[in-house]
Amino acid sequence: MNNKIWIVARREYLSRVQKKSFILVTLLTPLGIALFSVVIGFIMSAGSNGDQKIVIKDETGIIREMATKDKDFPYDFSDKSFETLREDYRSLGYDLFVYVPPLKDTSAMRIGASYYSNEKPSLALLEGIESRLGDQVELYRMQKSNIDQKLLDSFRANISLENGAMDPDDPSGTAAAGKLNIIIGTVLGGLMGFMMYLVIFIYGSMVMRSVMEEKLSRIVEVMVSSVRPIQLMMGKLIGVGGVGLTQLALWAVLIPIILMVVAAFLPGGDPSQLSDMGTMAQVDQTSFDGFSTQQVIAAIFDIKWWLILPVFILFFLGGYFIYSSMFAAIGSSINEDMGEGQQLMMPIVIIVLMAFYMLFPVLSNPNGTLAVFASLFPLFSPIIMPARLAFDPPWWQIVLSILLMLGTVWFFIWLTSRIYRVGILMYGKKVTIKEMIKWLRYSN
Repeated sequence: MNNKIWIVARREYLSRVQKKSFILVTLLTPLGIALFSVVIGFIMSAGSNGDQKIVIKDETGIIREMATKDKDFPYDFSDKSFETLREDYRSLGYDLFVYVPPLKDTSAMRIGASYYSNEKPSLALLEGIESRLGDQVELYRMQKSNIDQKLLDSFRANISLENGAMDPDDPSGTAAAGKLNIIIGTVLGGLMGFMMYLVIFIYGSMVMRSVMEEKLSRIVEVMVSSVRPIQLMMGKLIGVGGVGLTQLALWAVLIPIILMVVAAFLPGGDPSQLSDMGTMAQVDQTSFDGFSTQQVIAAIFDIKWWLILPVFILFFLGGYFIYSSMFAAIGSSINEDMGEGQQLMMPIVIIVLMAFYMLFPVLSNPNGTLAVFASLFPLFSPIIMPARLAFDPPWWQIVLSILLMLGTVWFFIWLTSRIYRVGILMYGKKVTIKEMIKWLRYSN
């Protein structure tokens, strides 16, 4: 029996990895991800407020006076009359006109101002203008208070939270790695969770298409004459799973290299223009401010890769077998009407999407009740537990999650094999979930 399973698995694996399409997809996907990241980065940059021109009529004189000392002040000032600017600011090349009336009380906490625009500006733009103008007034008041600037600066303080259990005299310079490990762990967790989300759909759908093609072409009728349906299904799952592992291993090497090369050719060589899953995890380039390159590299090597990589592969295989077995059962039940497949897939899609959207709160609180529950629940754990691995969850949770997942793998393979052996040889009948439940009661 095992020999027949491996024969089918070998056939599935070799028939796919030797195709030109597999080689092209494996090589072009990292390039596509890099191109997508660059395009998204430029779209985000182009969609920001930086390309909008704003003119200010400052009747107080305070904002204009202070802005002349600020080289980064982004707005223009005009001496034209209020009526002229209100009517002609568009023809003068501006998108928005801001009017600041004279101040009756220079110490007033609230300063009224007006903006004029033919289009509704974004909330971010208005809040940005308010913040900029408020900063200039605040700076003016501090200077007029005759308080020494050094004394004012001494009032400011930057609080930096670090792991108190770490050695501040660490000679390797990684004393700041406590917070840095959390930042890198958040990015890594988001990447692994998102990767598992893609794997389930990509390779699960691959199994379903393979089953459908063989059923509709009637090849399966010849195959089941020498191979039992359960052997055929297991061979497909193992073969396509091997293809997935091969592709992921190549992508794990190619994607970081290509992203680094692309980042080097960006204007200014700024890798922050690349869109990544760190953004999804609410981590951006500014999160790394204050950390040296040596600290970042040390923190990356400090991650327990010896645990994360084997456990990630285990959850990859577990999640793949759970969901791919369900996709195989659906593929065996579908005839020529593809609409049937969409209806039967809906429960699976809902479960996977629920797990994916749990990533956001889990990464925000990786040790919370939701995170623990989702990483133990077998239908969610293939996505959630890999995302928690970088946060060092308790070992008993990892072990329990693996055991529950392995038990679920066995159960779903047993369950879906009973559907597969009936559906693979059934033609011309529209299948419903109720009908598939009846198949479970059929004897071998």
